[in-house]
Parts: sequence; C-alpha cells; structure tokens
Amino acid sequence: MLNWELEDEYYAQGYKIICGTDEAGRGPLAGPVYAAAVILPCGLEVEGLNDSKKISEKKRERLYDVIRAYAVSYAVASVGPAEIDRINILSAAQLAMRQAVAALDPAPDLTLVDGNVARDFPMRACPIVKGDAKSPNIAAASILAKVERDRYCLEMDARYPEYRFAVHKGYPTKEHMDLLRTIGPCPEHRKTFLKFLDK
Repeated sequence: MLNWELEDEYYAQGYKIICGTDEAGRGPLAGPVYAAAVILPCGLEVEGLNDSKKISEKKRERLYDVIRAYAVSYAVASVGPAEIDRINILSAAQLAMRQAVAALDPAPDLTLVDGNVARDFPMRACPIVKGDAKSPNIAAASILAKVERDRYCLEMDARYPEYRFAVHKGYPTKEHMDLLRTIGPCPEHRKTFLKFLDK
C-alpha cells in the first residue's frame, strides 16, 4: 500500500496543493503519448492504488473510476504522433504533463513528476524516480493516463484493424513489427520510431 510520506514532507515545508503527474506511452511505435495530473485529498487511502504497470487492466479500470470520484481535481492530456516526431518523445511527454497540470483547478503550488526530468513547469516541480510506486498522486495519475491511452488504442484498432492495436497497444512486439514490414505504417505511427524499416 502506498503511503503519504513523500507528500507529507512537502506539506511540512508549507506547500498547500500538491499534484502528481505521469505519462503513458513513451515506448510505443504508434499513437499519442498521454499524461494525467491528479490532486488527491491529503491522506486519502485508495485500496489497491499502485503503479499502473503493476496492476491488471480490470483493476486499473476500477481504480480509474474511484480516482475520478474522489480526486480534488484531475486532468488528462495527450500529444500526437506528428508532434512527437517534431519535438521528440521526451519533450512530448513533458508537454503532455504540463498541459494536464495546467488544466487542474485549483492550480497546484507543487508538482511531483514521475521520472528524472521535470522541465518548464510554471510552479516548483520535483522529479521523483519511480514516483508511481512512492506517491499516491503520481500513482493515480499513472492509472488515468494508462487507461485513457489504452482506450485510444481501441479506437485506433477500430480505424486500422489490420494493425491489431487492441492487442499490442502500439508497442514494438514481433507481430507489430512484422505487420509494419508487410503493410507499412498508418497515420498513427511515429515516423521517428520506425528506423528499423530502413534496414
């Protein structure tokens, strides 16, 4: 069970509104990168809350509803393949996180960012390595981002069924890469991620 030790340290420093932000979809060959930002009520215990990668899809769907019901504020943003190709995936992930944080109301005075980079946020932003396993706010954000992205993958699958996006979610599985070699990319693919097709 996640605890509030990390957030409590910052509350003790005088911060009043703390949010967590995380992204989903940096590694896939296709689709947007998603990010979410969440402000949970201080001390709220959500049963089963954890890093989205450590829990089942069914549990993520249940927690998605619980988080949205109890959060003080939450927001989700995404940056599409063309922009990812233009500015690179790290910059796109940071942009999506900043957009999600900017949509929160009330605005946070501190943002906890999953990972080791926190770039160009308008308030103090602290990168927290493996933050989705340390901070309830980041863990909640990781779940919202992951669920929203997985749902978008189902939309991609409906539009481009031949790529089987519902199965691999855009990640570079052998099946996905073989399909790309056979039929080439679709508009949802990130061109800068497809260098293996040139070999």
